[in-house]
Amino acid sequence: MKYDKIAASVGVAVLTSLLSIPAQGGDVTVSVSDSQGLAVADAAVYFQPLQGRAPKGGQKGSIEQIDKTFVPYVSIVQTGTAVSFPNKDAVRHHVYSFSAPKVFDLKLYSGTPSQPVVFDKPGLVALGCNIHDWMLAYVLVVETPWFAVSKDRGSAVVENVPAGDYNMTIWHPRMKEEMMQQIKVGAAAQTVRAKVTLSKPDLRRQGG
Repeated sequence: MKYDKIAASVGVAVLTSLLSIPAQGGDVTVSVSDSQGLAVADAAVYFQPLQGRAPKGGQKGSIEQIDKTFVPYVSIVQTGTAVSFPNKDAVRHHVYSFSAPKVFDLKLYSGTPSQPVVFDKPGLVALGCNIHDWMLAYVLVVETPWFAVSKDRGSAVVENVPAGDYNMTIWHPRMKEEMMQQIKVGAAAQTVRAKVTLSKPDLRRQGG
């Protein structure tokens, strides 16, 4: 009887341990197109699990200034990510944001500022340059590590997503609001097709 109790306790412990391990998943390719079926680049895509919490992040990122343009135009990072702002131009830039999730001011500089900017609150952050007022970029800060930005052909590859149920959210600078839908991620790689409505104007313009 004593050994039966021990065996039962071990069985419960093993089962609990197995339940705490996320189910294995794969890469999810999200193909984003507009109402005319054309590929949409620069769409931020992220997955939020319906059950449990996503693991915390804290990675590093980079947004460069090249030819008086922010590169990339759209970034998505997890809360806690430290982003550097290398200036690759021959002229100096003054990078700033007035957005509530992250207000900061990198005064006129060349090269790379010594301290990165830590994006510690979720939300949308718009970037600008005090010297070149046409420069514009966005940082979407999310509380999940499963995200990607679509490329020129409209594909965003979200890597290593554990199997389970998620809210998939898509944001783009020309969308009036985010688009959300529930998806189920399996153990193998899969492709999800999403159609968005781009109704806002493209605010980017070339500078001098």
